Amino acid sequence: MELLLRTSVFLWIVVGFLSLSETSESCSDNDDLSLCEFVIGNVCFELVRGSKTWSQARSSCEKRGGELLRVINSPIKIYLKNITRERNISNFTWWLGEGVREKYQEPTMDNGGVSSDDCTYVKLNPLQLITTSDCNQKRGSLCTHNLWPASNTKNLLSSHATRSRLKRSVNTMALHVTDINKLLLEADKELLRMETEAGEPTNDNRDKFIQYLLEATKKLTPTFALQNSDTVSHIINCGSGILLLSMKKCDILTNPNPKSLFEQVFEIFRMVSLLLGSATNQRIVIKHSTGYIYQGSYAPADLSNAVLGSEKDGEFIRLPSYEALKPQLGRYSTIITQMATFSGNPHLSDDNISGTVCSLLLSDGVSDIRLENLTEMIEIFMPHPNASLINSTVVLEKNTKALTTINVSDPNVTIFFSAEPSENVSLVVMLSQGSPPNSTYVRNTTILSQTGGYRWMITPEMLQQTPGVWYVDTRLFNSTWEPGLTLTTTSFMSKCLYWHKGRQTWSTDGCQVGEKSTPEQTQCLCNHLTLFGSSLFVMPNYVDISRTAELFATVSRNYVVLALLCAFFGLYLVTLLWACYADRRSRSKRKMTLLEDNHPGAQYNYLISVQTGHRKNAGTSANVTVKLIGSEGESDTHNLTDPEKPVFERGAVDMFLLATPFPLGEVRNLRLQHDNSGGHPSWYINKVTIQDLQTRHVFHFLCQCWLSADRGDGMTKKTFNAAKNNEIASFRNIFQSRTSTGFRDEHIWVSIVDPPSRSPFTRAQRVSCCMSLLLCTMAINIAFWNIPTDEDSPVLFSFGSLKITWQDVMVGVESGLLMFPINILIITIFRSIRPRIISKSQKADSEDNLRPQAVTIPTILKDTEEVISLVSRSQRNKMSETHRLESTTDLYTALDRVHEFIQLMQGETESDPHWVYCSKFLLAGLCHLLVCLEKLDGRSLPSPQEYQQALNITNLLVRKAEMVFSCHLAYCPPPVKKKKKRSAGCWLPWWCVFLGWFLLLSISGVSTFFTLLYGFQYGKEKSIKWVISLGLSLFQSIFILQPLKVIGVAVFFALLLKPVAVEETEEIEQVLLEQQDKCRRYSGRDTL
Repeated sequence: MELLLRTSVFLWIVVGFLSLSETSESCSDNDDLSLCEFVIGNVCFELVRGSKTWSQARSSCEKRGGELLRVINSPIKIYLKNITRERNISNFTWWLGEGVREKYQEPTMDNGGVSSDDCTYVKLNPLQLITTSDCNQKRGSLCTHNLWPASNTKNLLSSHATRSRLKRSVNTMALHVTDINKLLLEADKELLRMETEAGEPTNDNRDKFIQYLLEATKKLTPTFALQNSDTVSHIINCGSGILLLSMKKCDILTNPNPKSLFEQVFEIFRMVSLLLGSATNQRIVIKHSTGYIYQGSYAPADLSNAVLGSEKDGEFIRLPSYEALKPQLGRYSTIITQMATFSGNPHLSDDNISGTVCSLLLSDGVSDIRLENLTEMIEIFMPHPNASLINSTVVLEKNTKALTTINVSDPNVTIFFSAEPSENVSLVVMLSQGSPPNSTYVRNTTILSQTGGYRWMITPEMLQQTPGVWYVDTRLFNSTWEPGLTLTTTSFMSKCLYWHKGRQTWSTDGCQVGEKSTPEQTQCLCNHLTLFGSSLFVMPNYVDISRTAELFATVSRNYVVLALLCAFFGLYLVTLLWACYADRRSRSKRKMTLLEDNHPGAQYNYLISVQTGHRKNAGTSANVTVKLIGSEGESDTHNLTDPEKPVFERGAVDMFLLATPFPLGEVRNLRLQHDNSGGHPSWYINKVTIQDLQTRHVFHFLCQCWLSADRGDGMTKKTFNAAKNNEIASFRNIFQSRTSTGFRDEHIWVSIVDPPSRSPFTRAQRVSCCMSLLLCTMAINIAFWNIPTDEDSPVLFSFGSLKITWQDVMVGVESGLLMFPINILIITIFRSIRPRIISKSQKADSEDNLRPQAVTIPTILKDTEEVISLVSRSQRNKMSETHRLESTTDLYTALDRVHEFIQLMQGETESDPHWVYCSKFLLAGLCHLLVCLEKLDGRSLPSPQEYQQALNITNLLVRKAEMVFSCHLAYCPPPVKKKKKRSAGCWLPWWCVFLGWFLLLSISGVSTFFTLLYGFQYGKEKSIKWVISLGLSLFQSIFILQPLKVIGVAVFFALLLKPVAVEETEEIEQVLLEQQDKCRRYSGRDTL
C-alpha cells in the first residue's frame, strides 16, 4: 500500500450498499413500481409498448388494476416531452382513455366529426391529441394505476413518517462532525433510509447531509488522510451516494435539484484531494462515481507546457508556456493543480452536451488562483465517443461536383469537413447557406490538397451565426480528371463550452474548437479557467476640499502647477487676440458674391462654389471668367469678381450667384479662363460645385489642375466635364474631401489656423474651446494620476511590456464621461448658432436709385440686342442670334422677331420651367424697353409717328408676353425652394452664443480650481513628475490620436461611399433678394 501511495493513489469508489436502479425503491412499496415510468403522488404512469387496438389496450390496463390515462396536466406534459428526448420514440403514438380531450387545454386534431365511438391517442413529437373514429388501429398505450388504495394512503404515509421520526434523522450526523468514523456510520444509515423511504431525499435533508459531510472532511489533517485511505474512500462514497439519490429521486421533475448541487458535492471531493496533495508531492489520481480527479503539486516554472490528466485515456489538459503563465503564476512558490473529469454533463441544460466534461482548478493550498486572458491558449482534450459522423462516397464524373448538405441547428458549432479523393488531386470547396454555391453566390472558399490532408475546419465565424441548411460544393481544381475517380466526404460537428458560475449557464466565451479535433476526441482552446467579476468603478485620488485655504497657502513652496497654468493662460490670451483679428478679416471675406454682369431680368439662379487649392502660390491675381454649358442651353460668359473682397486666394472657397434667363438643364461642362494678369496669375483650381437653386441638383467638377501659362500644361483656358456618380463617390475624392474638412474643422487644434471660411464657429471660439479641453484634461489627468494599481484587475490586452488592464479601461471611460459631454455640448452650441446676416444699408440702395441710367436710342438698341442674344442661346427657342442694331429700323425688325418668339411660346401646349422663365425674362426686357421709350423724347426718333408706332408695338408685345407668362405659370408653377432640415430645425438662435461662453468659462474655472488643489496636495516633486506625464499625454492626443481620428473618419465615410454634402448658407436668400431687386428696378414693376 505504501509503494502504491508513492507513485499514485487510486481511490476506487465502492457503492455496494447502494442498489440504485433507474427509479429509487423509496418511491413505493408496491410490486408494480418496477413498471412505473413516472410517479405523481399516488399515481403511477406506464408507457406500454406493443401493437394493440384501443379496446385491447384498455382491457390490458384494467387487468393490472389501472386505466388508460384520462388527465393530462403540466407535470405529465413535461414528462412526455422529456421521455421523447431521452428515448427514440418520437414517432410512436399511444392510446388514451375516454374523455381525455375535455381536460386537455391545448388544441386537438379531429379526423372527421367527433362521436361517442371515437378514440383518442397522443402523438409525442410535437405533443398533440388526435381523435379518430378508427379504433382498430394498433398503437401503444399510456396506463395509470394507484400505488396503494386511497383509503390507506393517509395511514401508510403516516406510518412511514412516524417510523422515520422515531428511528432516525439526518440531524444525528451533526452530533459526530468532529468524529469522522462515527459520522460516516450515521451517513451510511441515512443513505439507506433515504433509498427505502418515500419522499426522500428532501431538499432540507440533502443539503444538511452534504453540509455535515463537508464540515467533517475539513476537520481532517493531511496526515490522517494519507494514513487512512479507507476512510477517504468512504467519504467519497457517501458524497457519490447522496448525489445519485438526488438525481434519481421520484419528484425530480416537479422538484428539480439546484444547479449548484454538483458543486456542493464536488467540493467534498476537492477537499479530499487537497488533503492528500498536502501530504505528498506525488501525483494523485482519485476515481469517483462519474470520473477521475488528477492532482499534482508543481513549481510555477514546471507548469510550462505541462500535461495534466491521462493522455492514454484521451482526457488531458496541456498548459501553455511559462512565458504566458508567468505574469499570473510567477509570484507563487507552489501551485496545486486539480483536473477533474466527468463522464456526463453535471449541469443539465438545453445545450446538447455529450462526451466527457472536465474542469481545471489551480490553488496555492489556501485559495484558488484565477487564470484568465492568457496570451497563449490552454489545450483541453476530451473523449467524444458518440460523435455523429456523416460519411458518403460518390463517383466524381468529368466536369461534375459533389454536393454535401449539412443541417446546422446551433450556429456556435465548428464543422470539420473532409473530402478524400481516390487520386492525388486538388479540390476547391465552396460553402453557402440556403442554396447551393454558384458563380455569384458563395460564402467561403478554400483549396484542399494532399498536403493539407483534404480537411476544412468551418468555424462559427464562417457560419456567421446563421442556423439552417448549409451546402458544401466540392469539385476538381487545376487537376486532370481520370475515370473512376471517387470522393469520400466526411463531416462532424464539435463545440466547446465552459460552465459560467455567475450566470449558471454554459458559455463559449474565450473558448474555441481546435484543429486537432477528431470524431473521437475534441480539442478545446481556452484562454481562461473560468470568469470572475470585477469592480466597474475606479475611484480617483482623494482630495479634501475643506483644506482648500491650507493647500493654497503652500503656493510659495509648490508653484509648479500654478506656473504651468499661468503659462497656458498667457499663451491663450495672445492666441485669442490673434484669433479675433483673423476673424475680423475672415468676416469681410465671407461675403457671397452676386455677379455684377448678371442680366437684371434673369431669374434662374445657380450657386457656384469655387475652391482654390492649398498648394503653394495656388491663389491668382488674374481676372477669371466662367461659362456654363448645359443640355438645354448655355450661359453668357461672366466675370468672377467682387469689388468688395479679394477672390481666389490660396485655400479659399468663393461663392457666386450666377443668373440665367432660362434653365440650362443638366450642366455638363464648365469653361474657366483667366487673362494671366497681375503679379501671380497662376491658379490651382481644386474643384467647382454648381448647385441649381430651383431644383437643388448639384453638379461636381473635379478640376485639380493649374490654369497657368507657366505651370501644368501651360493653358489658361480649360473646359471641364461634370463628374459622374462613380467619380463623386470614389474613395479618393471622398477621402480627400473628408480629410481636408476633418483637419480644418473637426481637429479642434489644427482648425484654429485655417477653419472653413463659412463656418459660424469662429477662431476665437475654437481657441477658447481648446483651452477648456486643455484645462479639463489637466484636471482629470491629475485626479487619476498615479492611482494605486489593482493587482486583481484582469489584463485585457498584452503586447510585450505593454499591458492594458480592466482598471485602465475604466479610468479611460470615466475620464471620457467627465470631460467630453460638456465640451462636446459647448462645441455643438458654437457650431450650430445661426449667423447674424446684416443686410446692406438702405443708403446704398437709395444712392443707386438717385443715379438712373441715361436713356438714349443707342442704349435702347443695346438692351434690346442683349435680350434677343440671351434668348437665342437656347436651341429650344429657335431664334438665331441677331446682328448689331444700329438704327430705329433695326429696332422694328428686332421687335418683329420678339413677336414671332411670343407666338412660338403661345403655340407650346406643354408647359415646363423653360417656358416659364423664358417668358418671364422676355416680359422683364419688354417692360424695360417700354419704360425707356416713355422716358425718351419723341424728337429722338425720325418722326413722331415712328415714336408712337414703337410705343404701340412695345405696349402690345408687353401685354402678349404678360399673357403668355401667366398661362405657362398657371400650368407649370416654378419649383418650390425647400429649405434643408438643418436650416429649419437645427440652427440655434444667435443669443445662444452667450450660453456657450457661460458653460465654457464655468467648466474652465472648475477645472483650474481642482488642478491647483491636486497640485498643491501632491507637493513639488510629484507635481513635476505629473507635468512631464501631462506633456506626453497632450503630445499623444494632439499629434497622434486626433489625426488618427480624422483619418479614420475619412476612411469610414469613403468606404461607405458617402459624398460630402454641399455647404448651405443663410446668405443665399439675401443674395437672391438682391437679384430680384435688380429685376424690379430694371423692369419698372414691383412684381412680374
